[in-house]
Amino acid sequence: MDIKNSVALVTGANRGLGRAFAQRLLDRGARKVYATARRPETVELPGVEVLPLDITDPASVRAAAEAAPDVSLLVNNAGIQTGTDLVSGSLDMVRSELETNVFGHLGMIREFAPALAENGGGAIVNVLSAMSWFGVNGANSYHLTKGAAWAMTNGVRLELAEQGTLVTAVHLGLADTDMSAGWSADKITPLDLADAALDGVEKGSAEVLADQWSRDVKSRLPLNPDDFNAAMDRALAALGAA
Repeated sequence: MDIKNSVALVTGANRGLGRAFAQRLLDRGARKVYATARRPETVELPGVEVLPLDITDPASVRAAAEAAPDVSLLVNNAGIQTGTDLVSGSLDMVRSELETNVFGHLGMIREFAPALAENGGGAIVNVLSAMSWFGVNGANSYHLTKGAAWAMTNGVRLELAEQGTLVTAVHLGLADTDMSAGWSADKITPLDLADAALDGVEKGSAEVLADQWSRDVKSRLPLNPDDFNAAMDRALAALGAA
């Protein structure tokens, strides 16, 4: 898919990765960029078309799809991380993360899939995480949601292949955003992440491993669980996070 002259919609475009996606889409010649946020007044990026959107509200998602029938590229970026564990943490918080990071993205795909088909197939970018593949105490709910979102992305890719829609999963370790402000490790910049993802779309890639951290984690998946967890403990300790 050629980014130039595409019509893109980015969720969570008011800051962080979402804002970087919207900026890079403009830089790379997208014909139109819909920048969405729950509070549209917080979107401050010249050149975009701002839409209100709460991806956990089906009526809001439907309204966005009706307002943007020309979309050929959907960037599912909006997400939350509550710092919740699965056994001892709040089940309401676990459900909240699932509603946003899994069902919110799936709801967007279900509403926009007909428009993508009508507009030639297009592409979907799902922003996932290296935590699709590993857990860590203090954020295991996030791990659950990203693992589920990875599985959802793989399933959606199969279901939308017939209509010619590319579905690209983007995995990263840490990006330099508010969510990772407490970490001192090396982080990919939001603009570099957006470029890696959009490069992947233009190449027709089903998966983008945007940084060395995500590549290293995925390379360990053939290990048995004990060895995998030991390797991740060492990697996290090296970051000063364990």
